[in-house]
Amino acid sequence: MGKEYPKMPVVAVGALILQDHNILLVKRTNEPGKGRWSIPGGTVEIGESLRDAVVREVYEETGLVVEVLELLDVVEVIRKDEVGNIAFHYVILDYLAKPVGGTLVAASDASDVLWVPIDEAMKMEITDSLRAMLQKLMKKGFFV
Repeated sequence: MGKEYPKMPVVAVGALILQDHNILLVKRTNEPGKGRWSIPGGTVEIGESLRDAVVREVYEETGLVVEVLELLDVVEVIRKDEVGNIAFHYVILDYLAKPVGGTLVAASDASDVLWVPIDEAMKMEITDSLRAMLQKLMKKGFFV
Protein backbone atom coordinates (compact mmCIF):
# COMPACT_ATOMS: atom_id res chain seq x y z
CA MET A 1 0.00 0.00 0.00
CA GLY A 2 1.37 3.40 -0.98
CA LYS A 3 1.60 6.36 1.35
CA GLU A 4 -0.12 8.70 -1.11
CA TYR A 5 -3.80 8.12 -1.80
CA PRO A 6 -3.94 5.15 0.58
CA LYS A 7 -6.84 2.72 0.79
CA MET A 8 -6.63 2.87 4.59
CA PRO A 9 -4.77 4.95 7.19
CA VAL A 10 -1.01 4.48 7.39
CA VAL A 11 0.46 3.74 10.86
CA ALA A 12 3.54 5.79 11.68
CA VAL A 13 5.71 6.66 14.67
CA GLY A 14 7.64 9.73 15.77
CA ALA A 15 10.29 10.38 18.40
CA LEU A 16 10.51 13.46 20.58
CA ILE A 17 14.17 13.18 21.51
CA LEU A 18 15.31 15.29 24.46
CA GLN A 19 18.88 16.17 25.43
CA ASP A 20 20.00 19.00 27.72
CA HIS A 21 16.60 20.80 27.48
CA ASN A 22 16.72 20.67 23.66
CA ILE A 23 14.69 18.64 21.19
CA LEU A 24 15.98 17.12 17.98
CA LEU A 25 14.33 18.35 14.80
CA VAL A 26 14.69 17.09 11.24
CA LYS A 27 13.88 19.04 8.08
CA ARG A 28 11.55 16.86 6.01
CA THR A 29 12.42 16.12 2.38
CA ASN A 30 9.12 14.36 1.57
CA GLU A 31 5.40 15.05 1.88
CA PRO A 32 3.49 15.52 4.02
CA GLY A 33 5.37 18.38 5.60
CA LYS A 34 8.09 18.69 2.97
CA GLY A 35 10.48 21.54 3.81
CA ARG A 36 9.20 21.90 7.37
CA TRP A 37 10.83 20.89 10.63
CA SER A 38 9.48 17.97 12.61
CA ILE A 39 10.60 15.15 14.86
CA PRO A 40 12.20 12.06 13.32
CA GLY A 41 9.83 9.26 12.40
CA GLY A 42 8.11 7.33 9.68
CA THR A 43 5.92 4.39 8.83
CA VAL A 44 5.79 1.10 10.67
CA GLU A 45 6.82 -1.91 8.59
CA ILE A 46 4.77 -5.08 8.57
CA GLY A 47 5.66 -7.30 11.55
CA GLU A 48 7.62 -4.51 13.25
CA SER A 49 6.80 -3.41 16.80
CA LEU A 50 6.08 0.28 17.35
CA ARG A 51 9.17 0.72 19.54
CA ASP A 52 11.40 -1.05 17.00
CA ALA A 53 9.98 1.24 14.30
CA VAL A 54 10.91 4.30 16.39
CA VAL A 55 14.49 3.07 16.86
CA ARG A 56 14.86 2.22 13.14
CA GLU A 57 13.34 5.46 11.84
CA VAL A 58 15.42 7.65 14.17
CA TYR A 59 18.60 5.86 13.14
CA GLU A 60 17.74 6.07 9.42
CA GLU A 61 17.02 9.81 9.58
CA THR A 62 19.58 11.00 12.13
CA GLY A 63 22.27 8.37 12.72
CA LEU A 64 21.35 8.28 16.41
CA VAL A 65 20.50 5.21 18.44
CA VAL A 66 17.72 5.92 20.94
CA GLU A 67 16.03 4.34 23.91
CA VAL A 68 12.26 4.60 23.62
CA LEU A 69 10.75 5.75 26.93
CA GLU A 70 6.99 6.35 26.76
CA LEU A 71 4.07 7.14 24.48
CA LEU A 72 3.41 10.89 24.46
CA ASP A 73 0.66 11.46 21.94
CA VAL A 74 -1.41 9.98 19.13
CA VAL A 75 -2.20 12.28 16.21
CA GLU A 76 -3.88 12.03 12.85
CA VAL A 77 -2.63 13.76 9.75
CA ILE A 78 -5.26 13.87 7.01
CA ARG A 79 -4.53 15.89 3.88
CA LYS A 80 -6.85 16.28 0.90
CA ASP A 81 -5.83 17.23 -2.62
CA GLU A 82 -7.34 20.13 -4.58
CA VAL A 83 -10.40 18.10 -5.59
CA GLY A 84 -11.09 16.70 -2.12
CA ASN A 85 -9.55 13.23 -2.39
CA ILE A 86 -7.57 11.94 0.60
CA ALA A 87 -3.92 12.31 -0.43
CA PHE A 88 -2.47 11.34 2.97
CA HIS A 89 -3.93 9.76 6.10
CA TYR A 90 -1.48 8.93 8.87
CA VAL A 91 -2.13 7.76 12.41
CA ILE A 92 1.07 8.72 14.24
CA LEU A 93 2.15 7.46 17.66
CA ASP A 94 4.70 9.89 19.09
CA TYR A 95 7.11 8.57 21.72
CA LEU A 96 9.57 10.19 24.09
CA ALA A 97 13.11 8.94 23.48
CA LYS A 98 16.65 9.67 24.59
CA PRO A 99 19.86 9.26 22.62
CA VAL A 100 22.14 6.43 23.74
CA GLY A 101 24.62 6.27 20.84
CA GLY A 102 25.38 6.97 17.23
CA THR A 103 26.56 10.09 15.43
CA LEU A 104 24.15 12.86 14.46
CA VAL A 105 23.85 13.31 10.69
CA ALA A 106 21.00 14.19 8.33
CA ALA A 107 20.12 11.10 6.32
CA SER A 108 17.23 9.29 4.61
CA ASP A 109 14.15 11.57 4.66
CA ALA A 110 15.90 14.47 6.44
CA SER A 111 17.78 17.27 4.68
CA ASP A 112 19.02 18.75 7.97
CA VAL A 113 19.01 18.00 11.70
CA LEU A 114 19.48 20.26 14.69
CA TRP A 115 19.04 20.48 18.44
CA VAL A 116 16.89 23.43 19.55
CA PRO A 117 15.27 24.65 22.77
CA ILE A 118 11.48 24.21 22.88
CA ASP A 119 10.79 27.96 22.73
CA GLU A 120 12.98 28.28 19.60
CA ALA A 121 11.24 25.30 17.97
CA MET A 122 7.89 27.05 18.42
CA LYS A 123 9.21 30.01 16.36
CA MET A 124 10.34 27.78 13.49
CA GLU A 125 8.43 26.47 10.50
CA ILE A 126 7.43 23.18 12.15
CA THR A 127 4.67 20.81 11.12
CA ASP A 128 1.18 21.51 12.45
CA SER A 129 1.07 18.18 14.27
CA LEU A 130 4.38 18.88 16.05
CA ARG A 131 3.20 22.37 17.05
CA ALA A 132 -0.02 20.90 18.49
CA MET A 133 1.87 18.24 20.44
CA LEU A 134 4.41 20.70 21.86
CA GLN A 135 1.62 23.08 22.91
CA LYS A 136 -0.22 20.22 24.63
CA LEU A 137 2.93 19.10 26.44
CA MET A 138 3.75 22.68 27.51
CA LYS A 139 0.26 23.10 28.99
CA LYS A 140 0.84 19.93 31.01
CA GLY A 141 4.17 21.33 32.30
CA PHE A 142 6.15 18.59 30.57
CA PHE A 143 9.18 20.77 29.75
CA VAL A 144 9.57 22.43 33.16
